[in-house]
Amino acid sequence: MGERKGQNKYYPPDFDWRKHSSLNAYQGVHALRERARKLDRGILIIRFEMPYNIWCNTCGNHIGMGVRYNAEKTKIGNYFTTPIFQFRMKCHLCDGHFEIKTDPKARDYVIVSGARREEQRWDAAENGQIVMESKEEMKKLATDAMFKLEYEGRDVSKKTSTEAPDINQLEMHQSAWKDDYIINYVLRKELRATKREERLQKEEDDRVRMKASIDIPLLPSSRQDERLAKLYRSEPVRNVEQTDRDRRANIDQQQVLRGTSSASSEINWAPSTFTSNKKQLSSAFGIVRNVDKTSSVPETTPKTTAATTKSLVSYADDDDDHDDEDSS
Repeated sequence: MGERKGQNKYYPPDFDWRKHSSLNAYQGVHALRERARKLDRGILIIRFEMPYNIWCNTCGNHIGMGVRYNAEKTKIGNYFTTPIFQFRMKCHLCDGHFEIKTDPKARDYVIVSGARREEQRWDAAENGQIVMESKEEMKKLATDAMFKLEYEGRDVSKKTSTEAPDINQLEMHQSAWKDDYIINYVLRKELRATKREERLQKEEDDRVRMKASIDIPLLPSSRQDERLAKLYRSEPVRNVEQTDRDRRANIDQQQVLRGTSSASSEINWAPSTFTSNKKQLSSAFGIVRNVDKTSSVPETTPKTTAATTKSLVSYADDDDDHDDEDSS
């Protein structure tokens, strides 16, 4: 079928291969169609695949390796005889553009503008990968026989030193797993012990769930759970009614103390006003006295005390005399 590609095309009657040379020249179009619309400026539109992860400087979004773009390919120079190409493309997440060019010397791609690279590079020699020789080494290998012999000997010694530990480790692994019966016996014994522990744990969990009337999976117990259980066990058991009564008594006590402190702060405790404030003091502490003024009260003779006490008693007697005059 491949030989029919050049025959299964329509050739118009006025087509002259000497004049037009091809159907594209006859139609006045390029073989690449829209991809070659900027070819007169040295720009070819290609599909470019992102060689590594980058961040767009315009929108700040992350663009992963392998994302493809329609890029404008331009030749900007040469490294010896190898051309250096630059690719310009538009970010698919914003209106920004970024440019990437080839670096034949380092065998890598370099971001020119519009983006920044996610650093994931490493040394190939330290990573155990193949390191390409420089041009000087390649030239010596082609012209200097002694250098080539030393180079090959160095490669052989390096190969032996790197492969010897791997071979020893493989032999130890094979010798450890050589006796299949013993290995199978040990594995089955460990499996039986594990299943027995799981069965006992499941029975214990079912017993706890049935006792607590719950239907949820239980986690394995820990030292912290045991410590908390001991603390809860040492705390006295109190029902809801007792807790409410204690809380209500505590609130009432706080209210009484608050009212007493405010009332006592408002009372003047000076000796001259002690008798006049006794009603206020009584009301502050909630003391109510029902005194029958018609009842006879035996008269008492005040005792002689110190000067301060005598003055207080005299004030009290004066007030009583005034009360008797008012009653009369």
